[in-house]
Amino acid sequence: MIRVVFICTGNICRSPTAEAVLRHKVREAGLEDQISVASGGMGNWHVGNGADERAVTAWRSRGYEHDHTARHVRRDWRDDYDLFVAADTGHLMEIRSLLPGVEAKLLRDWDPKGMGDLPDPYYDGREAFEDVLDIVERSCDRLLEDLRGRLDQAAS
Repeated sequence: MIRVVFICTGNICRSPTAEAVLRHKVREAGLEDQISVASGGMGNWHVGNGADERAVTAWRSRGYEHDHTARHVRRDWRDDYDLFVAADTGHLMEIRSLLPGVEAKLLRDWDPKGMGDLPDPYYDGREAFEDVLDIVERSCDRLLEDLRGRLDQAAS
C-alpha cells in the first residue's frame, strides 16, 4: 500500500482538489486497495470545515466527487503516509522541517508543462480554481504513473 497525502495552506482549496482528482484516478485504475489518498493543511484555522465552494464547483463540473473535511498536519503523520505532496515550496519546506526524513515533493514535480508552485486560487475568482484544476489533473496523471511504477517495483 502506498499512502499519499497532499498538503496546502488550510486544506480547503488546493490539497482537497488534488485529493479528489487522484482518488478518482486511483478508483478508475482499480488501485484503491494499493493506493490511499488523503490531504491536510499546514495551518489549523479551517480544521473541521468543508472545502471552498469554488473548488467543489470546479471539481464537480469535471465529474469528481469528494466529501471533504479540513485537517491539520501533525507530527504523527510521519508513520501514516509514505509520500507527502506539497502545493508550494513553502509547504514543502514546512513539511521537511516538521517531519524530517519523509519523502516530500511538489505536486508540480509531475507536471509535464512545468515545475514550481501550484498557484493559490483562494483570493481569485472561479477561473483561478479551474486553472488550478487543470494543473492538478495533468500532474496527477503523471503522479499515478509514478505510483504504478512503484507498485510494480515493489511486486518484483
